[in-house]
Amino acid sequence: QVQLVESGGGLVQPGGSLRLSCAASGSIFNIRAMGWYRQAPGKQRELVATIDISGTPTYTDSVKGRFTISRDNAKNTVHLQMNSMKPEDTALYYCNLLLYRDFALRNYWGQGTQVTVSS
Repeated sequence: QVQLVESGGGLVQPGGSLRLSCAASGSIFNIRAMGWYRQAPGKQRELVATIDISGTPTYTDSVKGRFTISRDNAKNTVHLQMNSMKPEDTALYYCNLLLYRDFALRNYWGQGTQVTVSS
């Protein structure tokens, strides 16, 4: 069993900041990456940012320079610092954990935390 618990979502004004956190627990080993995806109403879920086991981050173009992903390996947590936020950042944000298990890469998801950017 793998559990992902997200926190930090909420309402923020344009130009403001939020910090999302996700803590992984349970049967977690052979972690390949952790990250964040988001899904806005009527749209597909999209990658926001991931960070691999070496600490290398990847960002979708629309958040580069504004969002920063970080990871605490000892605590199996991942954070997403979101600055200069825009209304188009409004979405349900999901924590993602990618494990190598049973000879395959497997994705695990959190329940999602709502982020709303509005004045």
